[in-house]
Amino acid sequence: MSAMHRVELTIRADHPAFAGHFPGDPLLPGVSLLAEVLEAVLDDAVMAAAVGESPRIGAVKFLAPVRPGARLAITLEPGPRGLRFEVREGERVAATGQFEAPAR
Repeated sequence: MSAMHRVELTIRADHPAFAGHFPGDPLLPGVSLLAEVLEAVLDDAVMAAAVGESPRIGAVKFLAPVRPGARLAITLEPGPRGLRFEVREGERVAATGQFEAPAR
C-alpha cells in the first residue's frame, strides 16, 4: 500500500477550540489538530483501512502553532508500521506523526 492522500482545509477563526485557548493569543490545541487529522483519515477508505477500527497514534510531534484562519495541508501515507501524517501550513510543518498499524 503506497497511495498517498492529501487534504486541504482552513481552520475557521470561530473554531470553538480557540475559546479560552489562549485569550489574546489564540492557538489550536493539539488534540483539536489531531481530530482534524483523524477526520481526514476516516474520510478516505484506503487510509481508514490503514488505521483499522480502533486508530491509535504511536507518535506525534507538534512543531509550530496553528492560529485562526490557518490554511493547512494534511498528507497521509501508509507504510509497514502504520499511517504517517504531516500537517503543513505553507512551507511550515505544524505537526508530524504516525498511527500504529492495526493488529492482525
